[in-house]
Amino acid sequence: MNNRIVSLCLIFTILIGVLSLSACHGSNKKKEFELPDQFDTETPIEISFWAKNDTNIDQVAVYNKAIEDFERAYPNVTVNLELYTDYGRIYNDVITNIATGTTPNVCITYPDHIATYMTGENTVVPLDSLMKDKKYGLGGSEVNFDSVKENEIIPKFLDECFIGGNYYALPYLRSTEACYINKTYVEALGYTVPEVLTWDFIWEVSEAAMAKNPDGTYKVNGQKTMIPFIYKSTDNMMIQMLEQQDADYSTLSGDVLIFNDDTAEILKTVASHAKTRAFSTFKISSYPANFLNAGQCIFAIDSTAGATWMGSDAPLVDIPESQMVKFETVVKAIPQYDTENPKMISQGPSMCIFNKENSQEVLASWLFMQFMLTNDVQIAYSQTEGYLPVTTKAQNSAEYKDYLAKSGEDNDLHYKIKIDATKLLLDNIDNTFVTPVFNGSASLRNAAGQMIEEVAKAVRRNKTVDDTFIKNLYSEMTSLYKLNEIRNDASSIIKLGKMPAGSIVLIVSLAVIWTSIGVYLVYTLIKKNKIERKS
Repeated sequence: MNNRIVSLCLIFTILIGVLSLSACHGSNKKKEFELPDQFDTETPIEISFWAKNDTNIDQVAVYNKAIEDFERAYPNVTVNLELYTDYGRIYNDVITNIATGTTPNVCITYPDHIATYMTGENTVVPLDSLMKDKKYGLGGSEVNFDSVKENEIIPKFLDECFIGGNYYALPYLRSTEACYINKTYVEALGYTVPEVLTWDFIWEVSEAAMAKNPDGTYKVNGQKTMIPFIYKSTDNMMIQMLEQQDADYSTLSGDVLIFNDDTAEILKTVASHAKTRAFSTFKISSYPANFLNAGQCIFAIDSTAGATWMGSDAPLVDIPESQMVKFETVVKAIPQYDTENPKMISQGPSMCIFNKENSQEVLASWLFMQFMLTNDVQIAYSQTEGYLPVTTKAQNSAEYKDYLAKSGEDNDLHYKIKIDATKLLLDNIDNTFVTPVFNGSASLRNAAGQMIEEVAKAVRRNKTVDDTFIKNLYSEMTSLYKLNEIRNDASSIIKLGKMPAGSIVLIVSLAVIWTSIGVYLVYTLIKKNKIERKS
C-alpha cells in the first residue's frame, strides 16, 4: 500500500513538472535582447515614443523636429509620438501594458519607475553592451548621425541610471528645485535675501508676511490672499530636508528608514506653519507660480524646469494679465540647514527602451534614444525651460554658451529667470544627490510627500499633530503604500519577479507533494509500530 501511494505521488510530480515546463515554454516571456550584427535599413520599422509635456508647445516642437531629423537619418523607421501630461500617467500606463506585452519602445521616465518595470520578465533592456558596441553603441562607427560618446555624458547624471548592477537608462535632461522669490516683498518686510537661503529664514519671513491691516487685507500686498510659502513637490521637500540633516530615508538595498524622529520633527515644523497658513502645498492650494505672479506668495519652490512660468515677465502664465503684479524676482537654491554644505535633489527625465520580439525594432529604439542626446536636441529642449543638457558636448558648445550669455536680452528665449535657474544647477552639479532606487522606491517617495500633505491638511481641520498623530500617520503610510512589503534586499524582489511562473508552480508543487509523502510515511510508520506492540 505504501509503495503504491509513493508511486502515485511520483507520477503526479512528474506530470506537474511536465505541465510547468510546458507553461514556461508556451508563456509570453521574451528572450533577453541580442544585438543584431547589422541594422536593417530597408524593412519598414515602427517604434512608439512616450514622452511628457506639460502644455509647453515649444517642447512639442522639439520632439517633432527630433523625430523628423531621425527619420531623415533612417528613412525606413517611423517614430510615433504619444504625449502625456505627467510622468505618473506614463508610469501607470507602462505598468498596465507590461502585463499585455504592449509597452512602448522608448519611454521618458525616472529610475524609480524603471526599478518597478524591471520586475517584468526581460522587460527593460539593459544598455551596457549596447553602449559599448563598436558599430551601434555610443559614438559607434555605423550610427548615421553624430552620436555622443559615453565619456561625453556627465558622469554624475549617467550614474543615476545605474540600477542593480546595470545601466537601464540614459539621462535625457536634468533639473533641480529652485526657490523663486518675490524680492520686493521680502525687502518690504524689512529683510534682505541672503546668498544662501536657510529654513529658519524662510519660516521667519513667511510668518512675518501674515500680518494684516485692520480691514483684513495683508500688509505686505494689500490683498485678501497671501500664502507666503508654497512648495510644489512635497516628496522632494521631505527627501531634501532629511538628506540635508544626514537623516535616514532608505538604504540602497531597500530598507525603509523614513519613519524616524527626524521625520517627526520635520512634520511638526511643517504643521506649525501650515496652521498659521504661512505654508501650503500645490495639492492644497495650486501652482506656486500662479500665486507668486499674482503677488500672493513670496517663496515659490518648484523645479528649475518650471522657470518660464515664474515672475512678472514670465513668458508662460496661467492667470489673467489683470491679476499680474510687478515685482523683482530672484532665483536661489532651496533652503538649507547647513549653508556650508548645500544639498539639493537631482531630477529630470531619463529614457529607457523595452524589449520586443523583433530585435531590429529594439535596435531602432536604441538608435532613436541616442539621437535624443545629440546637440541639436539637447540644446533646443534645454532652451524651453530651466533644464540642463546632460552632455559636456552640448554644455561646451559655442551655441549653448552664447544662449546663456544672452540672459535677459528678451523675455522669451533668453528670459532671465529661466537662464538663472539653469545656471543654478550648472553651478551646483556637485551638490546634487539622488535617492536609492529599488522596486518600491517610487512608493516610498510618494509616502514621503503624502506625510507633509496630511499634516498640513490636519492642522487646517484643527487637529493636533503630536507624537500619537505621527505614529498613526506612519502606520497609515506603511499600509497605504505597502511599504512593509518592501523586503530588506530589494534586489531579491527583482530576481524573484523574473522567475518564470511555470518554475514557481513547479517548485511549490514539489514542496507540497514531498511534504505530503513525508507526512504519510511517518503516519504509517507510527501506525505499524502500534500494531506490532499490540501483537
